[in-house]
Amino acid sequence: MNTMTYKGYTARIEFDDRDNILVGRLLGIQDIVSFHADNVADLRTAFEEAVDDYLETCAKLGKKPEKPASGRLMLRVPPEVHSAALVAAQAAGTSLNQWAAKVLAQAAHAG
Repeated sequence: MNTMTYKGYTARIEFDDRDNILVGRLLGIQDIVSFHADNVADLRTAFEEAVDDYLETCAKLGKKPEKPASGRLMLRVPPEVHSAALVAAQAAGTSLNQWAAKVLAQAAHAG
């Protein structure tokens, strides 16, 4: 996946074959923030301007800007998965939270 990061926000970058432009969209938030440009240098500038504009607009509206992640994650998994993860964490000598954080980080960076 092609991404850019700025001020804690990450955008996915795609090529629009129809319009022959690069298009980006912020990931991990519900608000829709997108941008585009003809080349990578201009795309970087457009991305940073889009993030800055998003933050400024939120401030003007008195709205707290969404953050891509708070560090809190609630998961619902089948009981057998929960049990197996708990056993794996105990076998590794860590808490389930520490074990899950490590496994999620490894999976996220492998993809």
